[in-house]
Amino acid sequence: MEQFIQQLREKNIGKVLVQEPLANHTTWKIGGPAELLVEPNDVESLKELMKLIRKENIPWRVIGRGSNLLVSDNGIEGVVIKLGDGISHLEIDGEEIKVGGGYSVIKLAMVISKKGLSGLEFASGIPGSIGGAVFMNAGAHGSDISQILSKAHILFEDGSMKWLTNEELDFSYRTSRLQKEKAICVEAVFQLKAGDRDEIVKVMQKNKDYRRVSQPWNYPCAGSVFRNPLPNYAGQLIEKAGLKGFQLGGAQVSEMHGNFIVNIADAKADDVLSLIQHIKSTIREKFAVEIETEVEIVGKKENNE
Repeated sequence: MEQFIQQLREKNIGKVLVQEPLANHTTWKIGGPAELLVEPNDVESLKELMKLIRKENIPWRVIGRGSNLLVSDNGIEGVVIKLGDGISHLEIDGEEIKVGGGYSVIKLAMVISKKGLSGLEFASGIPGSIGGAVFMNAGAHGSDISQILSKAHILFEDGSMKWLTNEELDFSYRTSRLQKEKAICVEAVFQLKAGDRDEIVKVMQKNKDYRRVSQPWNYPCAGSVFRNPLPNYAGQLIEKAGLKGFQLGGAQVSEMHGNFIVNIADAKADDVLSLIQHIKSTIREKFAVEIETEVEIVGKKENNE
């Protein structure tokens, strides 16, 4: 790995951090160290990084703002690629916008609203990156990314880059093709609509106010933990099961919203994992419903496999 790190620094790929605690890079404030965390300077640096990773056959994964991620207490082997400011460009052309994968979803919604463009109001409280939002088909308030995305520029593991259309991304509820393939959303193109600026800002504020009073963002968390087992809603099932406020270690089912697990006392990933399993088994026993996690669970297990 030392030789690999030297290559990255010689080629000025970007920020290179060794044994970087991933708790510093997730909204849950949980996670052991990345063997190596690299934040590329730009798209070309990212492509060169992927080339070197393939050459050295080093395991890798990508993160954005860490808002939908539970990282093992043992950390992650290999290279963690963080899409940050170097891949956060924004171009506005009438009602069409092109935005980098590292751009903040909340910031984009705010900037676009001030331009009088409608379509991103639902995203005013989603704390992730554009790349992560495309990966997860993030959504809220009855809409999601698939409703506005025209195409996305994707970097595949073999180094090739290709524009994929909305249809080619195979969007469904909190799912996209990118979850089945090892690929990175480098940028996305959204088709929005011109609207009344004041009305757009009003809707966004209403959505933000709803999140403020119904969701526990005063504690480190990762948003909704479980996918809704439609026609049921995970949060309602968890509440009916009497699990709001239930705590294991430093992790607690939020007293505000059943589908949130909050880090109230220096929680470990194992605390959250144990709580997730307890919730799943309780819902299965009480309602005969299987619920699956929406958050991505990554990293080394106890046996380092």
